[in-house]
Amino acid sequence: MTISVKAAVETWPIAGSFVISRGARTEATVVVAEVGDDAHVGRGECVPYPRYGETVESVIAAIEGAPRDGDRETLRRAMPPGAARNAVDCALWDLEAKRSGTPVWKLAGLSKPKPVVTCYTLSLGTPESMAEAARAVAKYRLLKVKLGGDGDPARIHAVRRAVPDAELVVDANEAWSAANFSENMRACADAHVALIEQPLPDGSDELLRDEAHVVPIYADESVHVTADLDALAGKYDGVNVKLDKAGGLTEALSLAREARKRNLQIMVGCMVATSLAMAPAMLIAQEADFVDLDGPLLLARDRTPGLSYSAALVSPPEPTLWG
Repeated sequence: MTISVKAAVETWPIAGSFVISRGARTEATVVVAEVGDDAHVGRGECVPYPRYGETVESVIAAIEGAPRDGDRETLRRAMPPGAARNAVDCALWDLEAKRSGTPVWKLAGLSKPKPVVTCYTLSLGTPESMAEAARAVAKYRLLKVKLGGDGDPARIHAVRRAVPDAELVVDANEAWSAANFSENMRACADAHVALIEQPLPDGSDELLRDEAHVVPIYADESVHVTADLDALAGKYDGVNVKLDKAGGLTEALSLAREARKRNLQIMVGCMVATSLAMAPAMLIAQEADFVDLDGPLLLARDRTPGLSYSAALVSPPEPTLWG
């Protein structure tokens, strides 16, 4: 059956600002894909990411050029992984659920999803500002700490002193180097950090084969799709599965399953976006070791209806949102 495909840009203000090693933002720009027939419309949300060469304009053009046959496998063959394919793929899952009256988790052969504990992200800043931010969100018992390279030992120790009982994960966003890797790794171990995301730049991470992993290291920028897993052997202990990287729920499910077969740990992550973007990722979250789906918590407001957050606990989506 031929479907219609449309794309729309939305801007959502961030509560304060969101700072990582690549820069700061005060708003989240998302693209929403709508696919439909004469009776039903499915939706999916994505975030164009300049790190991967994406712009709002390029993503809209790709969505509007997506295949019209409504088949997810055709879509996966026709479009490269990335934000545009993610939005269309998730919209197709939503459309099938609406057409059939069957939730996506059943269509995908999964168990009924349950609430999960998500990270809450602390933006990169001075040790003092990050410690203050950590104390202000101490109710979130799992905190994700953005790091930036030089000066990271002071940052992570300041956060640990501020929230001695919290579980911490850190995300370096490729900002470490061979010169500071060992010192930063020791600081994370001393602070009892549970994992480190992508400490070294993609393509410059061979050092990870030789250094002791005193803290588990997860690939983020170095893994997008299932085919990327071969190159991770000997370098990473886990993977961060993001639908915007994978190009949709279809590929993300494949990536997570294959990662498990290879004894890799799994984190499910997100961009800063609304609950519509988080909803499909909740299915990956059910089997993940760590969940980082706090995008809506970082916004000044979320869409309605949205996911239900109770402190760190996030519940699966209602059908009126997605799936």
